[in-house]
Amino acid sequence: MAKPLTEQHCVPCEGSIPPLTRELAEPEMKDIPGWTLSSDTKSVSREFIFKDFPEALAFVNRVGELAESEGHHPDIHWWWNKVKFELSTHAIGGLSNNDFVLAAKINDLERSS
Repeated sequence: MAKPLTEQHCVPCEGSIPPLTRELAEPEMKDIPGWTLSSDTKSVSREFIFKDFPEALAFVNRVGELAESEGHHPDIHWWWNKVKFELSTHAIGGLSNNDFVLAAKINDLERSS
């Protein structure tokens, strides 16, 4: 049995693996509640709503520290009290396990907020 996503770590990807197909990605979505699989299966995304700008900023900073420690970085879209994270493994032009690992860990950060 595989470790839960939150107990795994992102691994460097040099582009030598194929991106996940929809058939492989869809079952993984159950482990990252709140996230949406893009129609082209190249990314997953999730929006988070906060009380105000300082709360959103604090969460972005926490996710930034997490992303840096994992060596896998989301695209971040940021408004006054809302943040959207988009995950994709750019080296392969689609999704890898790294995207699901980081999404699960971002969910954990939200729960611990």
